[in-house]
Amino acid sequence: METVDASGTALSAESELRAAPPHALVTTARRILTDRAGATEVTLLLADYSLSVLQPVGHLPETSAPLPAHEGPAGTAFTTQRPLVEVADDQATELAYLPITVRGDRLGILRVRLPAGAASAATVLALADFATALAHEVSTADRDTDLYLRARRTRRLTLAAEMQWQLLPGRGCARAEYVIGAHLEPAYAVGGDNFDWSTSADHLTLTVTDGMGQGIDASLLTSLTVGALRNARRAGISLADQACLADQALFAQYGGKAYSSTLLLQFDLTTGRVQAVDAGSPQLYRLCGTTIEQITLDAQLPLGMFEETPYEEQTFHVEPGDRLIAVSTGVHSTRSAAGDLFGERVLRQVLGATRQASPHEAAHALVAGLIEHFGSNSLAADAAVVCLDWRGRAPGQSARANS
Repeated sequence: METVDASGTALSAESELRAAPPHALVTTARRILTDRAGATEVTLLLADYSLSVLQPVGHLPETSAPLPAHEGPAGTAFTTQRPLVEVADDQATELAYLPITVRGDRLGILRVRLPAGAASAATVLALADFATALAHEVSTADRDTDLYLRARRTRRLTLAAEMQWQLLPGRGCARAEYVIGAHLEPAYAVGGDNFDWSTSADHLTLTVTDGMGQGIDASLLTSLTVGALRNARRAGISLADQACLADQALFAQYGGKAYSSTLLLQFDLTTGRVQAVDAGSPQLYRLCGTTIEQITLDAQLPLGMFEETPYEEQTFHVEPGDRLIAVSTGVHSTRSAAGDLFGERVLRQVLGATRQASPHEAAHALVAGLIEHFGSNSLAADAAVVCLDWRGRAPGQSARANS
């Protein structure tokens, strides 16, 4: 999509979005699509923190009604990550629903109303590219405006949850070698659970952290843990040394009175070799075909429990087609009102039932199953789920092409 300015210079839609003020992206998108695609309505809908609804972005606090995130045409486009077109009720227009996604992190949906018959395959493809460009700008705009963060909320976050969501890298990540989908609950009141990842040309580092306690105390502890792990990781040291330095930072601050259970994983994107440090209670499962197994690692002490704890790495391998699921204590140790443990049996049932779903939907379904088992949306403990589908790197595939 291009236009020409007064000087005769061709301007792409992406350029116009980049030039727009952070708070004016929706207005700019609406103008661009009205002028170049004949759109009569353009609405940006962002997934709320619990992934329950898609919230329209408008002039807060006024906004139109949200749409279900897992039902209807908008929900279908969001969960399948494919554009969808439907004939509107008035029969004179069509509605195109386009995923708003950044490198595998699903943000929401762009809904565009077009004249009947205008949604050709070429037009939908162009609109999908535009939606991707808009997604990148929304993600960048979060640094400078609260508009899109506020629009995602169906209610107020606790201070602890605010801190945790700002600490996260996102809720998904994708490249040729893997796809990650992750979820946290209780989304609006989470305190100590966290996940983090970082990718390079040849490696992926993934951590799942469960800081002890609740509320702001747990959030502060987890923030220090994640910060210490990132600081150590960015120094380029080994996984075991990352755990050691984070352990020392926590003990120096809390003297062993508070600690974080953490699972650290580092994937070699070429070989599928995984180095692991199990420093606490998060559990790891693998789905290979229809087989579900727990990957049992040597349990080492949580970070910060004692001074200068030594940590050792273990190694296992993943193969193309494998799915890994890491769950925090709040998942595998949650009990129902009757006292029944969610445990491995129910967890395996949910994992098996969601084998064909995307990692994002599998993570969400696992948390939904946990909430159903618990019998309330207000979980007694934080729950973190990270699901990773491993594709691996094809022989001869260069790291540069995927970096």
